[in-house]
Amino acid sequence: MSANRNRRITKELAELENDKSSGVKVEHHPSAPDDLTHLQGSFTGPPDTPYEGGTYIIDIRIGSEYPFQPPEMKFTTKIWHPNVSSVTGLICLDTLKSAWSPVLTLRSALISVQGLLESPEPKDPQDHVVASQFLTNHDEYKYTARRWAIKYAGAPDLNLAEGSGGATADTLKRAAAARKRKDASSHLEQYHGYNKELIDRFASMGFDVPTVVSAFEFVGIDRMDGQDYELEEEYMGDITARLFGEA
Repeated sequence: MSANRNRRITKELAELENDKSSGVKVEHHPSAPDDLTHLQGSFTGPPDTPYEGGTYIIDIRIGSEYPFQPPEMKFTTKIWHPNVSSVTGLICLDTLKSAWSPVLTLRSALISVQGLLESPEPKDPQDHVVASQFLTNHDEYKYTARRWAIKYAGAPDLNLAEGSGGATADTLKRAAAARKRKDASSHLEQYHGYNKELIDRFASMGFDVPTVVSAFEFVGIDRMDGQDYELEEEYMGDITARLFGEA
């Protein structure tokens, strides 16, 4: 069985070496250059996805029953994707499980994994945190996936590079704007509508923001639509007294 398996793998590797169209590669794993059962695959992220321009490395282990049983594949490159564990790199894909057939090859399996980056299946997730973000805050998912592609897969920063990946860059800009709005909303909630600099002048005395806000509300300080302004000396004294427990 192992001899037949090895012949099959050798044949597939030779065909992949001559393959110039698929964009996927398979080679011996750097840690086991003479081991046909431990290989390394790679491909680039599909265009018009958050993974565009990144290079993704796949660890491939081939069992004794190959090709009658699928190879074991997992991402070595960290990736933010609903069907890939962001911790272990394990992949949830039918082609590598119940839908495997002996007529499939390492090449076709890698093409299927690459296609998963283009068409995620969040309702059948490997990583539930990513899948939840994909379904409930899609711009944030794209933003995070792109930042991971840049950080871990060597993808270009399309938010800065002009003339490439416009759709993705626009998505990133929208996501960044959404994050700023979210931060601004959080900021307004924390300061209860008061101007940040106004509150921070008292917080710098060693009091936390909620305590200062509470003192402002107790004294009845006008929020002035979130604008900064100079408080009258009388109010300054009342706020200070409140903060020090004297009122």
